[in-house]
Amino acid sequence: MHTAVQSIGAHQPHASSVARVAIAGATGYAGQELLRLLARHPLVTITAAMSSGAPGVNGAERRLPALARLWRGDITPLASDTLVREADVVFLALPDAAAAELAPGLVDAGVRVVDLSGAFRLRDAAVRARWYPETHRLPDGVAYGLTELERAAVARARLVANPGCYPTATLLALAPLVAAGLIAPGSDIIVDAKSGVSGAGKTPSERTHFSECHGSVSAYGVFNHRHGAEIEQGVGGPVTFVPHLVPLDRGLLATIYVRLQPDATSGGRGEAAVAEIYERAYADATFVRLNGSALPEIKHVAHTNFCDIGWRVDPSGRAVLVSAIDNLVKGAAGQAVQNMNVMLGLDERTGLL
Repeated sequence: MHTAVQSIGAHQPHASSVARVAIAGATGYAGQELLRLLARHPLVTITAAMSSGAPGVNGAERRLPALARLWRGDITPLASDTLVREADVVFLALPDAAAAELAPGLVDAGVRVVDLSGAFRLRDAAVRARWYPETHRLPDGVAYGLTELERAAVARARLVANPGCYPTATLLALAPLVAAGLIAPGSDIIVDAKSGVSGAGKTPSERTHFSECHGSVSAYGVFNHRHGAEIEQGVGGPVTFVPHLVPLDRGLLATIYVRLQPDATSGGRGEAAVAEIYERAYADATFVRLNGSALPEIKHVAHTNFCDIGWRVDPSGRAVLVSAIDNLVKGAAGQAVQNMNVMLGLDERTGLL
């Protein structure tokens, strides 16, 4: 999960100074969450908050009532020249195609970018062409922004591809076990994940209509979800990934099924072996909380940047991993701010605790 990067651009501010930040796509769910977090961040100033469309479209030239007294600015139309002129770091909370078009020019102009779309997450060109055909080139200095596992690459990056919400929860639970060789060769990896409706974005659809999702749970994107490719990139092999829509406004829980190496589970020490690996991997990770056999729940992480991980292992070596995040915070805006902090040489907890 390591991406080559180049040196940072000319817009890098000193760690002790106030960085100028801008948000493109500030009216969506993730964009508004970014505004909430950045408005109280002590070491940044928001110089621009833009809609994703032309004037009068998608909330352009409009205030956001939910942010009254939290942020006093105005939403303005998307303007790339303003982003280049007024920002050291730009957050892109835009649709994939818009981010793919805008990001390379920002990077070329020396602005550092945190992209919340999927446009730059996949390294393999053929896989990327299937899932993100609008992405025609990767700018220099791209890093995959799963902060806890890619901190050094994020610090050097000119563009951070913020991970998807499902991959964030899944890979934080799976990647340390894969790296340690604890999962049995040839073991099926099955990810059963459930997300709140905000994960589908702000544009309404029949699937996200209140009358359709209230009181129901539905599977979708079986064998056909782009986050599955992102998870497979992270673990280096095939994964059966099935997402579900649940009638919540926010939150995500992934239940992951694997089989562990026999020598790791001998003598009934499977749960202890898993704990040792997680404790080494996340010894300095403020935002990963290890629950052990006390399995996490969505309400434990809602409105926070934490990822809670719990696990159970039976005597035969079957392991169940449970990972919970807030899909709008650790799964989107919170992790984006965490990545910005690392990029700027700040304590990555700043503005998040």
